[in-house]
Amino acid sequence: MSSLLLLGLIGFVGFLCQWLSHKVKLPAILFLLITGILMGPVFSILDPNTLFGELLFPFISLSVAVILFEGALTLKRSELKEIGRPVRRMVTVGVLVNSVIMATATHYLLGLSWSLSALFGAIMVVTGPTVIMPMLRTVRPQPKIADVLRWEGIVIDPIGALIAVLVFEWIIVQQSAAEFREIFYVFGGTVLVGLATGLLAGYIFGLLLRNHIVPEKLHNFAALALVCLVFAASDTLMHESGLLAVTVMGMLLANMRGVHIHSILDFKEDLTVVFVSALFIVLAARLDVDAFLSLGWGALLLLLVMQFIARPAKVALSFLRSDFNWREKAMVSWIGPRGIVAAAVSAVFALRLEELGLEGAEKMVPLAFSIIIGTVVFQSLTARPMARLLKVALPKTHGVLIVGANPFSIALAKAFAKADVETIICDSNWDSLRAARIDGIKTYYGNPISDHGLMHLNTSTYGYMLGLSNHFEYNVTQASGFREEFGGRNVFLLPPNQSTERFKRHIASAQNSGRILFDEAMAYNKLKARINAGEEIRVTDLSDEYRYADWLKDNGNAVLLFAIKPNGDITFSTTEGKPFVESGYKLFYLSAKPKKNGKSSEPKANDNAANNADI
Repeated sequence: MSSLLLLGLIGFVGFLCQWLSHKVKLPAILFLLITGILMGPVFSILDPNTLFGELLFPFISLSVAVILFEGALTLKRSELKEIGRPVRRMVTVGVLVNSVIMATATHYLLGLSWSLSALFGAIMVVTGPTVIMPMLRTVRPQPKIADVLRWEGIVIDPIGALIAVLVFEWIIVQQSAAEFREIFYVFGGTVLVGLATGLLAGYIFGLLLRNHIVPEKLHNFAALALVCLVFAASDTLMHESGLLAVTVMGMLLANMRGVHIHSILDFKEDLTVVFVSALFIVLAARLDVDAFLSLGWGALLLLLVMQFIARPAKVALSFLRSDFNWREKAMVSWIGPRGIVAAAVSAVFALRLEELGLEGAEKMVPLAFSIIIGTVVFQSLTARPMARLLKVALPKTHGVLIVGANPFSIALAKAFAKADVETIICDSNWDSLRAARIDGIKTYYGNPISDHGLMHLNTSTYGYMLGLSNHFEYNVTQASGFREEFGGRNVFLLPPNQSTERFKRHIASAQNSGRILFDEAMAYNKLKARINAGEEIRVTDLSDEYRYADWLKDNGNAVLLFAIKPNGDITFSTTEGKPFVESGYKLFYLSAKPKKNGKSSEPKANDNAANNADI
């Protein structure tokens, strides 16, 4: 197979792995590693050493640099104060406990030197959001547990990588320096060069962004180019300092005042998906099956140590005197898969250590990949049953996330509350949320798809998203943001205001984001007018005695909003058609209040249906 075709194949199968991951809600790294193993040692389709030649190590190193830089961009000092004491302990003291236990086990079970064992123990502290988030969506533990695991993955990513880089540099210095004094000198120089280069580059780039010297359309290109340059320049000045430099650069940019990195972070996340997909197929294709087999039972025992000793010990120490009960602690202990940073960093380190001839370095990559595959597979298969056994799993999601605080959305949220449906209203206007807060409705102040929203807004209890703000384009944006998480059929938005012609102009973009609620005439202005005119959301129980046809006859001018099935599922009225309903369903609709004389402005609306109620 030609080199050109191989490069195209790597990109395409990487996409297929990411798509399959999205479909089955398992970490993509699992499918990427399996695909790489099949393409490499199993079927001999891909030989990275032949394909890339001398560019293999630079390609892997630059890919890891981009991954570490993207992780460092998420580490904000202000957010460390908000994550709670248990998580702070997990990413500090817990890291030390985990690395010491794993280093000791690696030395005695695999026979690696103390230096390599310490390095492997440092690498194995990293979980990472790319493996945690898909697992949380599948397991759906209680929000309290999900928040801890999510924050641990986000914060420990750059911290763990930084610790691993420092340990690696210490080993390199030991191999190249003759005297103990020289070891400290070279190690200090490596750390100093990495810190100075990263801080200087990050500060200069931050000033360029803050003063709008770099055009916004070039922010992403500038960030990528600078990361590659800083890594190469730092590594040229002092060997092995490049990874430290890009990590420090990312941390500084994330914490500089007046520097907006949202677009860069989004771009880096997308770019990281590309790099990760290609990188892990290439790394897995380089694996030697004999190297895996040579690990023997030691690798399995090491996996058991991580799952049943190191992780529980870390959690037990981190959660001392916390308000978590034993069930919640056990669930946090059970979930801790290793992922992208662990695999990427171990591959780069192993290549460099093999060049130096360090005995046992060739075991680093197969050992790291065996732990990654083992934790991902084992925990993916057992975490959901364990959550149910411990009674910390959420029931089937029926909650509704509403974007836009206004009289109609508040009335709708109150209707959901009366039906015991978990509801939250999100809005960037504090004053608009006041009425919702007064009514006791759960609210989120901010943009739900912002960085802050993604970190702080726990969406695991919600299965539907409704875009009910007055701004159609904003609803479309929000629907696009939640489409992947909730699924296209569970994301809804109001039609645009004004004319039917405007509806026709925008319907395509809206349908690509979500489904249009009610009908094209029921835009925000029309619903608000009906609420202001005194109409309210009412509910009717359908039965064998009072069917949907009877309700239609009694409520000719009502707006059917949604129906709740006996199992709790919600079906909304959309421009695609009215929801299918039958006996046992609850209908929720907008109609005029019944008059005091017992007659309603809706003919016979409540005289014939004794099971009607006001919300």
